[in-house]
Amino acid sequence: MPFSNSHNLSKMNYCAEDEYPDLSLHNNHMASVLTLELYSKLRNKKTSSGFTVDDIIQTGVDNPGHPYIKTVGCVAGDEDSYVTFCDLFDPVIEDRHGGYKPTDQHKTDLNADNLQGGDDLDPNYVLSSRVRTGRSIRGFCLPPHCSRGERRAIEKLSVEALASLEGDFSGKYYALKNMTDAEQQQLIDDHFLFDKPVSPLLLASGMARDWPDGRGIWHNDSKTFLVWINEEDHLRIISMQKGGNMKEVFSRFCSGLTQLEALFKSQNYEFMWNSHLGYILTCPSNLGTGLRAGVHVKLPNLSKHEKFGDILKRLRLQKRGTGGVDTAAVGGVFDISNADRLGFSEVELVQMVVDGVKLLIEMEKRLEKGQCITDMIPAQK
Repeated sequence: MPFSNSHNLSKMNYCAEDEYPDLSLHNNHMASVLTLELYSKLRNKKTSSGFTVDDIIQTGVDNPGHPYIKTVGCVAGDEDSYVTFCDLFDPVIEDRHGGYKPTDQHKTDLNADNLQGGDDLDPNYVLSSRVRTGRSIRGFCLPPHCSRGERRAIEKLSVEALASLEGDFSGKYYALKNMTDAEQQQLIDDHFLFDKPVSPLLLASGMARDWPDGRGIWHNDSKTFLVWINEEDHLRIISMQKGGNMKEVFSRFCSGLTQLEALFKSQNYEFMWNSHLGYILTCPSNLGTGLRAGVHVKLPNLSKHEKFGDILKRLRLQKRGTGGVDTAAVGGVFDISNADRLGFSEVELVQMVVDGVKLLIEMEKRLEKGQCITDMIPAQK
């Protein structure tokens, strides 16, 4: 499925119109931006590692749309993709990230002390809290385009760095290709295991090539800090625990991430970052912070309210089922998280979740008593 035509050099024997994809029935951000004129302008270009516009758009061509969300429809193959193909990526990013312009500057704040509150979300309603992000190691191609050697080098570097963590961050790495049945079952029971992608969005972008080679999972001994290696991004970092202490989850997240970055720097490697796009990741939807702070929260009454969707939008939050983006809520339990990634700092995004979830719980409590919540509906953030 991946790279159905993108690496076929014979395509240059045909004019742009003959090679331009049929996007007439598509509903993704890429399809909204890519015209024949733009395709003609970009088709002769490639990044220093050889990534082309056909590589970038293939996932959006093969996947016309999604029943719940407007997907992005394109991926980067290396850090240079966002520069070489800025004529495509810039309007996609602006469309996806609420008007974020090519001249805008991103801000980063990984100081957990700047978070106000967050340690007092009602545990009778909040079942669990987590914060995750992604990181890409500069000098390597991203998962849609990396070679086997690159992927293995990323794994080796990451495992060595993680092995240097101490104290609360001391842990163990499990390579997908040689874990035991017992280890696999334990990771499944802990809900830590990621398997070969089945999503056509990921398959069409080339992220599942050579699976499971070079992929693995690391977690600390207390199972509150996880790192996925070579899934959708080079690194996917997750801090999580039961209950509603988002402050503690975020503090651990910031501390572990900062230590990890320092370990990579000690080996003369750094994470991809620039002042405009923040942290560079595979999918444009995750640029900036790459951060998703979420809680599993019980809202059986509020979720039935006609204004529930509007309230979330006003709070800059989004909802999912607890099984992920494609799943329905069970028993009124939702995964509530920040809708933004780019243009806000990490602290600002977690603050939105903390403040927003507090309000949602207060609304739920009022509805339990049969009272009106109209006066509690917030203004647009």
